[in-house]
Amino acid sequence: MKRIFTKRRLLPLALAAAGLLHGSGAAALGLLQAYDAALKNDPAFRAAYYQAEGGKENRILGRSALLPTISGAYSINQNRSTIEVFGKETPQDYLSRSATLQVRQPLFSMDAWARYKQGAAQSEYAAAQFDSQAQEVLMRVLGAYFEVLFKQDQVKFAQAERDMYIEQKNVNALLYKKGEGTRTDELETQSRLDLAEAQLLEAQDALVNSTDTLSSVVGMAVPAGSLDQMRPGLNVARQDIQGYDKWRDLALEGNPDIRALQKNLEISQQEINKQRAGHVPRVDMVGTYGKTLSDSLSTINQDTTVRSIGFQVNIPLYSGGSVSASTRQAVAGREKAKADLQAQTDKILIDLRKSYNQVVSSQPRIDALEKAVASAQLLITATEQSIKGGVRINLDLLTAQRQLFAAKRDLAQARYGYLLAMLRLRADAGTLGPEDVRLVAAYFE
Repeated sequence: MKRIFTKRRLLPLALAAAGLLHGSGAAALGLLQAYDAALKNDPAFRAAYYQAEGGKENRILGRSALLPTISGAYSINQNRSTIEVFGKETPQDYLSRSATLQVRQPLFSMDAWARYKQGAAQSEYAAAQFDSQAQEVLMRVLGAYFEVLFKQDQVKFAQAERDMYIEQKNVNALLYKKGEGTRTDELETQSRLDLAEAQLLEAQDALVNSTDTLSSVVGMAVPAGSLDQMRPGLNVARQDIQGYDKWRDLALEGNPDIRALQKNLEISQQEINKQRAGHVPRVDMVGTYGKTLSDSLSTINQDTTVRSIGFQVNIPLYSGGSVSASTRQAVAGREKAKADLQAQTDKILIDLRKSYNQVVSSQPRIDALEKAVASAQLLITATEQSIKGGVRINLDLLTAQRQLFAAKRDLAQARYGYLLAMLRLRADAGTLGPEDVRLVAAYFE
């Protein structure tokens, strides 16, 4: 399956985009800018990128075992010898030189073939890990971005609730002064006001913490109020939500974590073949070209040239039991890889089902909350008219506004939850990519 993320292009483009962002000094931080900055600054993503770059070389390293090896050797020696004939010693000093060039080409090597296939699997394993990390950083930055927006809604709701109790306290004080209220009403309202003040402070602290989290993800300070807000009227595309079985098939085929463990299983299988190769003969074709000068006392000042080509067979006989032990060890590693793959597959399918159910359940929830917001807005309009007619007071308007803020907060939370669930669904299926950020960013302004 074609990977969603292309590591040769993704990081350099992100670095350039984030560099433009920093250079422009723009105060606003949209979803696309936040994502680009995260790709530049997130250390986990950068580590995965360079790990994938290094992992690509495993394919070449494995292939090298099947290709010829060429080696050369050269030596020069000063020899001081003495020849003794009938008790008479004759010194003999001479230089000897030797130059050899050898080419070795494997013809049959179970070890070399296993290394080749294992290197290819290791390269694909690193690529799948990179795809997983790329999806993870996308989910992390969007999740942190939505969390800040939701905390802003929480602060607005807490402020509306506090203002309502402040107005109610004023009304209670006026009624008590006229003799129409009680001291108990004032104390009860004061208690609720104090709790509302505490909840407002808690909401403000939560907003600061979520903003700090987003700042750490994108690697830059996030100015207050700089995030894009969700456009009104987000519609759930019901016709675009495929059946669960379709998503399940996509996940089994393209989920990067599953793909990584499938490649890990292949790596383990080739490790078994590598170890078993210790019991299998190896056949090489060997070609040698060598020149020697004064190789020995009997060939002083004689040049010798040797050209040879032939076959070499190495037959392992006994290695103390290490080959059998290493093979059993590799078999145990393969069985562990199988268990890891099954466990990860089960986990992905459970997460996929949860995300799918949340996407489906978001449809009626959003519809209901949209109706609640519309009703709350109508209530505010009716309350304003009643205040003009002298039937209602400002406290009633504040209560209606509190209800509207609560409905809007719940609707925004449902929409954020829907978007995140849809993104998680795509991530579990292995289809999540940078284009999804652009699609989600279209819902914000």
